[in-house]
Amino acid sequence: MICKFSIKDIEKLSGIKAHTLRIWEQRYGILKPNRTDTNIRWYDNDELKNILNVSLLNNHGYKISKIAGLSKEEIASEVTKIVDSTSKECEQISSLIISMVEMDERRFEQIISNQILRNGFSYTIEEVIYPFLHKIGVMWHTGSINPAQEHFITHLIRQKLIVAIDGQIVIEKNQSKKFILYLPENELHELSLLYFTYLLKSNGHFVTYLGQSIPMIDVERVAEIKNSDYIVSVFTHKMDSIQDYLNQLAVSFPHKRLLLSGYELVKEGVKLPENAKLFKTPADFLALIP
Repeated sequence: MICKFSIKDIEKLSGIKAHTLRIWEQRYGILKPNRTDTNIRWYDNDELKNILNVSLLNNHGYKISKIAGLSKEEIASEVTKIVDSTSKECEQISSLIISMVEMDERRFEQIISNQILRNGFSYTIEEVIYPFLHKIGVMWHTGSINPAQEHFITHLIRQKLIVAIDGQIVIEKNQSKKFILYLPENELHELSLLYFTYLLKSNGHFVTYLGQSIPMIDVERVAEIKNSDYIVSVFTHKMDSIQDYLNQLAVSFPHKRLLLSGYELVKEGVKLPENAKLFKTPADFLALIP
């Protein structure tokens, strides 16, 4: 499948202004866009990869006139040398986008493994993976990637999170709490919930992870069995009656502390239960736990 990127898509993904992209195209022939019947530019996977590579070289001091004299293979070779020797997040993110578009697992593994070795797991997730996922969101909403590409890369990220979670051995302490983590029905994007699981276990807490699209009645049953202190959930999927759902949470779990996140909760008019706290970042999440 050929993915089609508008010049605005390329601008958002590369950080290069559309005006500059047009100059590079006209003056140096670096970009070779396709055109619609109405003469509107669009770019394919190869052109996205090329401009991300050009942008990276340019940010490392290569003059555009010099880059224009290199073949795409020579550009890619220079980029590989830079990526292998740097830990700059913006460059790693650009390289991850290429690995997703090309569905290149080896490249993904190399980037993430190097980042974890240099900066640690939490830093890699929060400073590289999270911004990368945001860019994937841009590409998804503009129709620039297909579902197979998204599933490919999120599966690899999910594997990394699960391995990291499995490596955490929780030893009960006085401050240890019990958590239930789940996503409401029709919520399928669990990467953030998996990362919260990692954070909790690495901080000595016990987690019961229920996963995606869980009916409320099942959460109620598990809460009775596990006698948890906290219930954690994320709301990103549009819900017809979000307020009704929150009200039901308050009724079902009046004595639990609810830690909630997601776009749906910050809409105008949405009121959280008295026993609920809203968090936006992993740091906010941990700060809510005594």
